[in-house]
Amino acid sequence: MEITLEMYLIVCPMIFLASMIDAIGGGGGLISLPAYMLAGLPYPLAAGSNKLSSSIGSLTATITYFKKGKLLVLPALFAVLGALPGSYLGAELLKLTNENMVRIMMIALMPIVALFIVFKGNKLPKPKPVTKKMLFLCFISGLVVGAYDGFFGPGAGTFYILFFTWLCGMEMVNASGSAKPVNFASNIGALVSHLINGRILFALALPAMAFSVLGGYIGSRLAILRGTKLIRFAMLAVVGGIMVKLIVEWFL
Repeated sequence: MEITLEMYLIVCPMIFLASMIDAIGGGGGLISLPAYMLAGLPYPLAAGSNKLSSSIGSLTATITYFKKGKLLVLPALFAVLGALPGSYLGAELLKLTNENMVRIMMIALMPIVALFIVFKGNKLPKPKPVTKKMLFLCFISGLVVGAYDGFFGPGAGTFYILFFTWLCGMEMVNASGSAKPVNFASNIGALVSHLINGRILFALALPAMAFSVLGGYIGSRLAILRGTKLIRFAMLAVVGGIMVKLIVEWFL
């Protein structure tokens, strides 16, 4: 496929923005995948190229949170252990479910999630120490959100943050940091499949990776510096984006 300057001008800035938002509150895929499709890539190439650039952004954010002491390694690992089988089960469940029913369920769910973030976000539970109970709850969070990721997908990082704060008792910045390696693990699994099947346009995805690295670094630094309010704002934006996406797809 021939690459033009216009394609770079469309994809690279949007990948930067997507990676920055994803590093703060999750949901960058709502911007990055459409960016590749807007540049004229067919869906298989867009999905594969997006996984390559977004994976490196997730890795950059993971490293930044870790260096700043805002990533709880053991809880994140337990969440990864739950997310891997969860995403597989979610993908299998999707095969048995009517697509329109999935959209109706998600359209009904998103306003509830938004209200939860708005009204409960000011009364976050007191952060808890890492215990066996927390590790078990992180595994359950990974399993449930991983299943959502395999079943539907958009905004999985945002839901990890919600589960890590309210179910597992993490402080919100730690929750955002701990969500990044879980996202990275799921991205790598999908990326391997795209690589094997030749569904990556390297001439476009590799330059976009540089913008993804920069966005992941800046977004994670902003989340660490600005804290809970910025993360909540990003999460609300992601939930709103999912809602719009679902409604548009319903009428198309």
